[in-house]
Amino acid sequence: MKTEESNGDCIQNIEAVQLNEVQVLEGHTDRVWGVAWNPVSGNGGAPCMLASCSGDKTLRIWENIPAPNTTSSSWVCKAVLEETHTRTVRSCAWSPNGKLLATASFDATTAIWENVGGDFECVASLEGHENEVKSVSWSPSGLLLATCGRDKSVWIWEVQPGNEFECVSVLQGHTQDVKMVQWHPLHEILISASYDNSIKVWVEDGDSDDWICVQTLGNSSSGHTSTVWGVSFNSSGDRMVSCSDDLTLKVWDTSARPAESSSDGSGP
Repeated sequence: MKTEESNGDCIQNIEAVQLNEVQVLEGHTDRVWGVAWNPVSGNGGAPCMLASCSGDKTLRIWENIPAPNTTSSSWVCKAVLEETHTRTVRSCAWSPNGKLLATASFDATTAIWENVGGDFECVASLEGHENEVKSVSWSPSGLLLATCGRDKSVWIWEVQPGNEFECVSVLQGHTQDVKMVQWHPLHEILISASYDNSIKVWVEDGDSDDWICVQTLGNSSSGHTSTVWGVSFNSSGDRMVSCSDDLTLKVWDTSARPAESSSDGSGP
């Protein structure tokens, strides 16, 4: 991965871009840490759905419901998922098929919720991190789940039949707590961002079936000089942006697969 300068070509008509508030959603009683759109809701006439997670230890499911005999609609809270996590729920993520929802909590667990006929049931609780779980992310196939935490580790879980989850790898490359994990949108390539100022790129080793770090983006490789808080890919996966406590964003060229990438400035 290499950094590139932003040239603003993607913004053509800046005067035409305007955001208007549609509705304020209230209900959480503490800081709201994360939101996530259900990736398949809104298709085939189904209402749009999103999830929010909070320091109040709950997850809320919101749906956009059309008003009768009008073209307007409003967001309503359809469910409050509680009494599972005992501390802040820091991150939430839908599986690619929209049927499962994963929530990462400071109580050191990751809960898996299944949408069964509109009712959400906690079908699994993943344990293993020593303390706060900071982030959770599904692979594009939906067959793998990644979590990370204050214990400096990244865990990769494999989805088994019957909503069972098996930990297939624990990645220990970071030297400080890991703030975020994010899968590439098309390939099973995992990115982790950390308080140690680095971004790491992980892939499965075909020979050993273990997961290895194939690139580290740090200060010596045009990386950030302070905590990396998050990363995000564009839909095609050929660009990634990272944000940091060093007051910068960095745009990375991710068009080459890790095995094809230059080793200049990289390495675990």
